[in-house]
Amino acid sequence: MKLAEALQERADLNRRIQQLNQRLDNNAMVQEGESPAEDPVQLLNELDGCVDNLERLIARINLTNCQTQVDGESLTSLLARRDTLKLRLGSYRNLTQSASKLGHRGMRSEIKWLSTVNVRELQIQVDQMARELRLLDNSIQAANWATELI
Repeated sequence: MKLAEALQERADLNRRIQQLNQRLDNNAMVQEGESPAEDPVQLLNELDGCVDNLERLIARINLTNCQTQVDGESLTSLLARRDTLKLRLGSYRNLTQSASKLGHRGMRSEIKWLSTVNVRELQIQVDQMARELRLLDNSIQAANWATELI
């Protein structure tokens, strides 16, 4: 199984676990004299099986990520860089958007608002980070499809 397939399976298991939690919640209580639509004990057993499978799969994915090298760096390091780059990019985008807002003044006596940063320079940095993120994500995706799960 390729690493990318394992990641898809992990996502499927997480969705399945969410659905089982919802079904458990829906069947946790019934009116006196009624029966639940589904047996909570069976749902719990199914949930336990999914969680156990997820645990094994996550361990294999993490081990594979640690041992897979892309241009001399572990996939784990690339994933950490991607996550932090997304975080940084989001902050820079928010600042760029906030600093780009033009204040409306109805009269000259009203307060004038000015940007505290150079929006153009900030936008150039945002564009560079977005490009870096795309290239990094492409490298990660390529490695995911080329790497066998350990």
